[in-house]
Amino acid sequence: VQLVESGGGLVQAGGSLRLSCTASGRTLNRNVMGWFRQAPGKERIIVAAITYNGGIAYPDSVKGRFTISRDNAKNMVYLQMNSLKPEDTAVYYCAAALIPTIITGANQYAYWGQGTQVTVSS
Repeated sequence: VQLVESGGGLVQAGGSLRLSCTASGRTLNRNVMGWFRQAPGKERIIVAAITYNGGIAYPDSVKGRFTISRDNAKNMVYLQMNSLKPEDTAVYYCAAALIPTIITGANQYAYWGQGTQVTVSS
């Protein structure tokens, strides 16, 4: 399985970005998909997860600002990020788990993309 993220970049505080993740190599329609981020010197943490039928989970830090969605027909996952803050600056990773239920630990995900940098300036 290969996951490729796109859509990162530099944005001012209050702005928006939309990240995309394209999966290839196998169909991931039944897998939980997640978006994680990792800032320099910090651990990789989840920012959103979605089941194949639309079950969703967010941490409080992004709830109301980030929206995860998926297109099973296209094998793609998206992360719409609004009202971005400087503390959202990190490398963002797309990940796929091998089970269909929501999980939030990075070590529970089997496949990872290479990451895309998101930088929010103040």
